[in-house]
Amino acid sequence: MFTGIVQGTAEIVAIEEAEAFRTHVVVLSDELRQGLEPGASVSHNGVCLTVTAIEGQQVRFDLMRETLKVTNLGALGVGDRVNIERAARFGDEIGGHAMSGHVMAMAELVELDEAPNNRRLWFEVPHALGRFLFAKGYIGVDGISLTIGEVRAANVDNGPRFCVDLIPETLARTILVDRVPGDRVNIEVDPQTQAIVETVERVLAARGA
Repeated sequence: MFTGIVQGTAEIVAIEEAEAFRTHVVVLSDELRQGLEPGASVSHNGVCLTVTAIEGQQVRFDLMRETLKVTNLGALGVGDRVNIERAARFGDEIGGHAMSGHVMAMAELVELDEAPNNRRLWFEVPHALGRFLFAKGYIGVDGISLTIGEVRAANVDNGPRFCVDLIPETLARTILVDRVPGDRVNIEVDPQTQAIVETVERVLAARGA
């Protein structure tokens, strides 16, 4: 489990390509490597990946076909950076919200509003995710636990959209500071919201509503 509180960013220093398979090698700081062992789970842009090897500061992770298809990790290259969060441990403070590290889809950054000391980003998501978006609800964006500011329903021209407001601390600690319109981010909807919405949908369907 993860909390969506990104602990830092890491640079990809090598990529090994194979058929429908990739290995990413990233450099992790001493703090992020403390107690890390092969088999541990680490979130990269909100994607739960398993440590396969540790060689000094360099840590290796394998990406399977589904990961490459559903997330933005397959589009990254050497020199790119990813948001990093170590798996939560029993007793850790939950500063964000519970996240599984299982990305559901990608969203496109369609609008960026700058203001003193903060930034508002608007994202467009696939239609299937629109029913999980609620103002003041939680959402995971590239592994960051964020609160939805507003929601715009889908129309004939656009899919469902939501915005988030970023404070300087979030911009300083994550790769969202570098996002520009047209970029695609990984999305994980709040698991509790998903469970509630899908349960209500099943109940209504059973009643013929």
